[in-house]
Amino acid sequence: MTNWLQTPLIVVNFKTYFEATGKKAIALARAAETVSMETHTSIGVAPQFADIAAVAKSVSIPVFAQHIDPIDPGSHTGQVLADAVKEAGAVGTLVNHSERQLRLTDISAIIKIASGKGMATIVCANNPETSAAVAALDPGVIAIEPPELIGTGIPVSKAQPEVVTDTIKLVREINEKTIILCGAGISRGEDVKAALKLGTEGVLVASGIVKAEDPYAILREFAEAAENKEKQ
Repeated sequence: MTNWLQTPLIVVNFKTYFEATGKKAIALARAAETVSMETHTSIGVAPQFADIAAVAKSVSIPVFAQHIDPIDPGSHTGQVLADAVKEAGAVGTLVNHSERQLRLTDISAIIKIASGKGMATIVCANNPETSAAVAALDPGVIAIEPPELIGTGIPVSKAQPEVVTDTIKLVREINEKTIILCGAGISRGEDVKAALKLGTEGVLVASGIVKAEDPYAILREFAEAAENKEKQ
């Protein structure tokens, strides 16, 4: 699980965009893998459940589920079992995305389940206080994402930099090792650079990559921005 935990880290959430469904999911994952290899930047992808196995078999970069439920194997029709996504090839999962919000008790249960199976958790949080509460649960990664900025193209690192800096301060008072990512509105390399300058260790992105005319070029821009920031 720790092999992919290199920073700066870029995680691409495919959501349910048509541009990242089926064969297109594999193509996008391969573009991410190419950029990762060319720039030596850690890049992970989170395809839809139906595409996890195909994507994981096609690339060597880490693949994440978009969600798992806090359940054990049994009679849970329509829910997502951690064992199933792990068997499909996922190394971890997103948790509590603003489009799939959970109670703190469920977040805690999912982190425990995933940890017990050697899987990583990337827990999304919408404000510094929630981030601090999540930090106490010891996830691998926390991604700060104000929901009102998601998909807008307006990066939180510029629109609400105090959300990022306040999150980092509160999280680090509780947990020194959890990786902190910045999400919401990230669409250009300069957004990545701004997020890293504020003290985060990478970005969680979706439409900025998935719906780009040339996802490879934008991913390359992201990775180079991250690489240049590290050299400063």
